[in-house]
Amino acid sequence: MPAVFLYSDPHFGHAGVCRFLREDGSKLRPWNDPAEMDEELVKRFNERVRPNDKCYFLGDVVINRKALPTLARLNGDKVLIRGNHDIFRDDEYRQYFRELRAYHVMNGLILSHIPVHEASLGRFGCNIHGHLHASRVKRARGVNAKTGEVLYGTEIDPRYWCACVEATDFAPILFEDALKKIVEQGGHIGFKSGNDHTM
Repeated sequence: MPAVFLYSDPHFGHAGVCRFLREDGSKLRPWNDPAEMDEELVKRFNERVRPNDKCYFLGDVVINRKALPTLARLNGDKVLIRGNHDIFRDDEYRQYFRELRAYHVMNGLILSHIPVHEASLGRFGCNIHGHLHASRVKRARGVNAKTGEVLYGTEIDPRYWCACVEATDFAPILFEDALKKIVEQGGHIGFKSGNDHTM
């Protein structure tokens, strides 16, 4: 039976992401060259995803048009949930993806590139997203009384789970494994009941 995977923010062909740093000053990715990075990402992808498996890409697949053909080397039935860097024409992506979407709802979870605003979570148990690379959505700890600005603490908000490659050993993650991680962090799988807002 085909497996289902999640994959986000490979940034194929992006030299800049090889220079990005984490909050602690360490390198975000272990490669210095985008060609070297791309080769290792393709290798790790195809070691996990078989030709008949399905993979939801949560955005930011390539940064420049020249890297688009890299997508043809990846196994599986691919669906793209577009990210802020997926800026090329639809027909350019349709050569590599069966479907293009803005978001996808599955098992009571909402899949997106950028984390959805908490007011839009409504009945969804959790938002699986990309975009943040090595960062996570944090719980609000209050509001600045003078400015009205929301203040965030250090506690991870369990309503969000980041599927960026930096969080998944630079390879796709099996959907069931992502669900286990969501539960481990205190998140909810499936639709919420009650009178929550719906989208």
